[in-house]
Amino acid sequence: MAPRPAAPGPARVLPVIEISGSPLQRGRQYGEAVRPQVHAALGYYEEAFGRSAGLAWDRVTARAAHWLEPVRDYAPHLVDEMQGIADGAGVGLLDVLALNARGEVIYDKSFAQMEADGRASEEEPAEGCTSFAVHGEASGDGHVYAGQNWDWRAGVADTVVMIRIVQPPKPTLIMQVEAGQIGRQGANSAGLAFNANGLGGRFSDAIGLPQTVVRRSVLDQSNITDALDVLCRTRAHIASNALLTCREGFAIDLETTPAGHGWMYPTDGLLVHGNHYQAGIPAPLAAAGYRPMSSDSLVRVPRATEGLKALRGSSGPEESRRIVRRAMSDHLGHPESLCTHPDPRRPQLERWTTLVSSLADLTSGDYHVTAGTPCDREYQHLPWNLYDGPYGQN
Repeated sequence: MAPRPAAPGPARVLPVIEISGSPLQRGRQYGEAVRPQVHAALGYYEEAFGRSAGLAWDRVTARAAHWLEPVRDYAPHLVDEMQGIADGAGVGLLDVLALNARGEVIYDKSFAQMEADGRASEEEPAEGCTSFAVHGEASGDGHVYAGQNWDWRAGVADTVVMIRIVQPPKPTLIMQVEAGQIGRQGANSAGLAFNANGLGGRFSDAIGLPQTVVRRSVLDQSNITDALDVLCRTRAHIASNALLTCREGFAIDLETTPAGHGWMYPTDGLLVHGNHYQAGIPAPLAAAGYRPMSSDSLVRVPRATEGLKALRGSSGPEESRRIVRRAMSDHLGHPESLCTHPDPRRPQLERWTTLVSSLADLTSGDYHVTAGTPCDREYQHLPWNLYDGPYGQN
């Protein structure tokens, strides 16, 4: 029998950081604030790459250097921000770039074929997450909600931070990131939320943009059509799912790949996406005999969908948060369940967990997160409202 969600444990909270100013200034503030976490993240990935692929860190950063010019060409201000992070944290620019392109380094086709000590890196499950959007008739209290369980390596749990970026004239952002990363999941003061899921699959060795750059560029937009334009006009290096939700009560999901995109809309106001292709299998993968890399995604998506249907009966935001937490705490298939826990059968460096369960209320602007698995933690209410300040909509 799957374990039941536990009673909330000791109150552990995620660090909160606010940065502003020019890109270089923002980066330096960020790097100084998360210096210990950046060094911890670099230590983890250095060991992880060394053990899984026999690669020294200088080879990882050499690979990451392939993305420097494409990012500079597309978004030079983000290179400046990464340089500021490096300066503030006391590390090199390529170290920070490697943290931002760690998914590309792990899943890149050409990198997987590079041999160090006679071994090629093995393909592993894509970054796990279960994302959702709720609006209209699916929301009993009339609010628009977006969020996800972000599942990734348990070894980086202590490097996760919440960051608020004030960057006029662009929207103000709130994101959950690994320390040193410039983008991942979050929402902005224009009422736009972005949630993401790894999809897996090898495509080609052509250089595309890292996901952190794409995701940050999406959240830098002030409306849904401009955000979609970023996803449709940029070429990402690896496949990833993007779930966009906006305050006005609209959501769309794009399965973005280097070979083309698929898309889907909510059903009766509810949309849930995991780590397998749900809108359609890309032709290159179908021709190669596609199988989901994260088989547990086939369980997580329907379980989250069923649990979130209870929101139809919610009488208000407080009850809605309880319903979402209960739904996202599901343990069918434990430990690789919707609420993911480290699997003791796997080597320490390869254990996964839910790093953050997030819930953005795009109606009220409230943002809630758990510092780890939601089954045994209450939501942490962040000290910022999405719509605070001169660039919000309140």
